[in-house]
Amino acid sequence: EVQLQASGGGSVQAGGSLRLSCVASGFSFDEYAIGWFRQAPGKDREVVSCISETDGTTYYADSVKGRFSISADNAKPTVYLQMNSPKPEDTAVYYCAVGRDYASKELSRERADYPYWGQGTQVTVSS
Repeated sequence: EVQLQASGGGSVQAGGSLRLSCVASGFSFDEYAIGWFRQAPGKDREVVSCISETDGTTYYADSVKGRFSISADNAKPTVYLQMNSPKPEDTAVYYCAVGRDYASKELSRERADYPYWGQGTQVTVSS
């Protein structure tokens, strides 16, 4: 069974920092990518950041570029999302997801390319 366990969410003040973690297991992909997506009440689910576990390629949404950073530990595998200087508009449930990845193909930022999803972790940013 595929398991994606997200953790590290909680409450943080604007301008602080927070680090989310996602441990993935049970999938057979030997080349894969892990993405972070978020959804706020009344809003569509949107991509935050993705990383290729094949070659380390990363993607950041414009809204978080320069503030968030993504990293991965392929041995576990685990992916992290370091959130620096979060803003109230970053408040959302953050989900990690895993999908097939190929080094010869551009890293996908599309939800449809990530078939396995975790339960999400709540992040609340206060002003």
